[in-house]
Amino acid sequence: MDKVLIKGLRIQTTIGFYQWEKEIKQTLVIDLAMGWNTAAAAENDELAKTLDYAEISTEIEKFANQNPVDLIETLAERLASFLMSQYAIPWLKLTINKPGAVHNTETVGVEIERGQAG
Repeated sequence: MDKVLIKGLRIQTTIGFYQWEKEIKQTLVIDLAMGWNTAAAAENDELAKTLDYAEISTEIEKFANQNPVDLIETLAERLASFLMSQYAIPWLKLTINKPGAVHNTETVGVEIERGQAG
C-alpha cells in the first residue's frame, strides 16, 4: 500500500482536562500516515488525484481548534473519523504527541490505526 505522510506537524490548540489547560493553547505534534494509491496522481503529475498534505495539515489544525476536547485520545478518534470521511481515506495511522505534558519525559501521546490497509 502506498502512503501519503505528514510528520511532525506542530499545532497550537486548547486541550486538557484541568481548568488551567482550558485557558491556554498548547503544542501538539502530529504524525499521520494515510493509505492512498499514488499511482493515479503520478501518472500525469496531478495533485487532484492524491491527498494534498498542505490542505490536510491546515484542516487538522482547524479541526482541533473548532472541536476542543479534554483528552488527546478523544481528539485522535474524532480527527481520524473526520479525515477518513472528508478525504475518503481507506486507512490511516495517526499519532498525537503532547510534549512537556509530563515532567521528565520528552513527550506523551497516543497512536491509533483505523480502516483497512489495502
